[in-house]
Amino acid sequence: MTVTVEPMVSMGQLTHFLVAKGYTIPILPELDDLTVGGLMMGVGIEGSSHKYGLFNDTVVEAELVLADGSVVTCSKTHNRDLFDVIPWSYGTLGFLTSVTIKIMPCKPFVRLEYIPCHTLSEGVEVFERLCEGADGPVPDFLESLAYSQETSVVMPGNYVDAKDVPWAQRNNIGLWFKPWFFKHVETFLSRDADAENVVEYIPLREYYHRHTKAIFWELEQIIPVGNHPVFRWLLGWAVPPKVSFLKLTQTEAIKELYETQHVIQDMLVPISKMEEALTVFEEHYGIYPLWLCPYRAYDYTDKKAGVPHRCFLRRPLAAEMKDEEVEGQPPQNAYEMYVDIGAYGIPRQVLEKQPFDAVGTAQKVESYVASVHGFQMLYADSYLTRDEFRDMFDHEHYDLMKARYDTHGAFPEVYEKTCKKALKLWGATGGEDSEEKKRQ
Repeated sequence: MTVTVEPMVSMGQLTHFLVAKGYTIPILPELDDLTVGGLMMGVGIEGSSHKYGLFNDTVVEAELVLADGSVVTCSKTHNRDLFDVIPWSYGTLGFLTSVTIKIMPCKPFVRLEYIPCHTLSEGVEVFERLCEGADGPVPDFLESLAYSQETSVVMPGNYVDAKDVPWAQRNNIGLWFKPWFFKHVETFLSRDADAENVVEYIPLREYYHRHTKAIFWELEQIIPVGNHPVFRWLLGWAVPPKVSFLKLTQTEAIKELYETQHVIQDMLVPISKMEEALTVFEEHYGIYPLWLCPYRAYDYTDKKAGVPHRCFLRRPLAAEMKDEEVEGQPPQNAYEMYVDIGAYGIPRQVLEKQPFDAVGTAQKVESYVASVHGFQMLYADSYLTRDEFRDMFDHEHYDLMKARYDTHGAFPEVYEKTCKKALKLWGATGGEDSEEKKRQ
């Protein structure tokens, strides 16, 4: 019940191969072009992360080429010290060459329910309740799209067999002429408040890649007419353009606009702070939609093996972490529920032609996230100083492995590789004189 792949295998390729055979991987991030290597050595989160954790939690073995040229295979039972440090290492310990991932049986459709919420507290309450299965079984998938500070649509989903799919409620959202998914979801906010929640049945692969067509909602800024019915019918097959191609063809002027008037942020905060965190994002960014995705943050301490918490994410602080057996996870792993808040797009201040301080605003949000024991996704725009970065993430085990496996510094450190904007801003040292750098 595993699949072994090279790191450049994408989520689109993996689902194409597995789903046709009746299998899937527990955590399958949405965009077609996301690769196994990036998700393992970086981070991967999806609508099933409230059940299984992050992408790396489903990996059972990895093969790396280290700085000295040696090839090492590692797992929970072999070279575990190295295996435990690969997630979030961003290629700073070696070249990933092979990954073995758990697979599980799946069904061909997802029964997706749309629950419109018209107040902030309602949206948070419904989201939290579904995360923990307060009213019944925990759904197989869960996400929410927030369209303003008060309005959101919460979407629990479950696997279903084809025989249980009413034809009238089937929605092939992946067809080229179908509306962008986030636009389709928004229509449920205008329904009568007393109306029943809408249920649709979506083919599994189309559900998995529901945010691919519009790159969540970023394509709206690139092709403003992209969701028009005429455009979709005539040219819908041609989108989305490859993100790598878009980056390759950016001019310096466009790059500057993206750095000063555009935001890419993903922040993980304890779900107990969800309402407060959404208020912080509203105050500083005013970007909508927001992507809200739950995450089961594990305490990786392995009492049976005598292994301490080694994850780059610091140990959860919840006073009463749940401790239960979950499919695909060892039973001794307690957890705390987090929520990933994804803000992608143009801030309200920019849209309203007001001054926007990209660096200062990001620092305020980063400071808040750190204060509640949260974490920043490292593909996001980061302006943390080196000291702040080391405070946010647990470097104890990483430093030991870096000293053992990269003795000559063949690879950069995670901070140097992921926080390039911060390095440019604060200078290469970033340590004791970081406060002076800020004043300058």
